[in-house]
Amino acid sequence: MNQERIYKVLLGPVISEKSAAAGEVANQVVFKVLADANKFEIKAAVEALFSKKVESVRVLNVKGKTKRTRYGVGTRSDWKKAYVRLEQGQEIDFASAE
Repeated sequence: MNQERIYKVLLGPVISEKSAAAGEVANQVVFKVLADANKFEIKAAVEALFSKKVESVRVLNVKGKTKRTRYGVGTRSDWKKAYVRLEQGQEIDFASAE
């Protein structure tokens, strides 16, 4: 995988109550990733960008919500989410970004 692809795979962290609970209980970090990214690319991107060791990666496709507008019914875009489990002792903290 080339260096340019590594910087494009991760779109940003998902900050929610569920992702915070996953971080506390299972040492996981949740990212929004490209729709065509696979587990190997996500693992390589996290290890390269954050210099942390990744134990495992789980991915899932999130279906976009149906929303009503004044023009009728529309849908938000579908997106992909990745649960990245870090090895014991590793941690990524997004609250204190430098």
